[in-house]
Amino acid sequence: TRYGTVTGVQTCALPIWPLERFALMFGGEGGKGAACLTSAVTNYKKYLAELLGTFALVFVGSGCVCADYYLVQSGSQGFGLLGIAIAFGFVVVAVAYSLGYISGAHINPAVTISMVVTKRMKSGVGVMYIVSQVVGATLAGYLLKALFPEALASVFLGTCVLGSTVSVSQAIIMEAVITFLLVFVVFATVIDKRSTPALAGLAIGFVVLFGVMVGGAISGGSMNPARVFGPALASGHFANHYVWWIGPIVGGVLAGFTYDIFFSEKKKRLANIKGIAKKRSINGNGVRKTNNGRIGTRRPTLA
Repeated sequence: TRYGTVTGVQTCALPIWPLERFALMFGGEGGKGAACLTSAVTNYKKYLAELLGTFALVFVGSGCVCADYYLVQSGSQGFGLLGIAIAFGFVVVAVAYSLGYISGAHINPAVTISMVVTKRMKSGVGVMYIVSQVVGATLAGYLLKALFPEALASVFLGTCVLGSTVSVSQAIIMEAVITFLLVFVVFATVIDKRSTPALAGLAIGFVVLFGVMVGGAISGGSMNPARVFGPALASGHFANHYVWWIGPIVGGVLAGFTYDIFFSEKKKRLANIKGIAKKRSINGNGVRKTNNGRIGTRRPTLA
């Protein structure tokens, strides 16, 4: 048993190792005493936000596809590709502004993977993000199955399919390109602190809208593996399903590395700061100086 302190009072805690394992399992920081549980609970909120956000995306976006089918079958004017694209775009805007401050509102495994490979997110947290996204999409898919049973065998509950005469390679390239643009905008508006964060949600939503419009006739304009997986699992339609995992993930990873290498100033600034600090701390003879300018050996100070 270990001991922790709460407001300066030493208290006996429960055996800490199981709690640390629990926290680490869910992407927490571990730690001693209540710290391990606090980190786990904090990440739990993020995972729940990702689940709800992806649920909303699939329910509204794919639900719009199902509703469009019902309208056309009844002889009414359907939404068409533009209406469906608007639904996807604006639900992303809504989720970004309502849940972005909690989890970042990835709601997309391609975005999460790009964060992990560029070392902006721990792999354990990334795995839990993706699990949450897939669960949210699956719940939405089965709810659509209950609400739109006639859309099951016709539009497969809004899951993506290849356009007529479209090859697998064409679909993968389309998904990679439009996901590249999406993730690039995410990095430019959300990750990069030089941007205007108030406009990030709108920028991302418009990219999703344009992506659906451009890619709709080719690959469905998914840009999101979870968005396809949920309705596909509920409808049992997995034809060429790997297209919507390979394309978005490849495009997202390329976008992350491209922004890091060519547009991010973080590494350049760190290198410049280190170089300036090194020059200032060493005099012309190569002898290190302390902060007060006196020549001598630095001694560690207690913080």
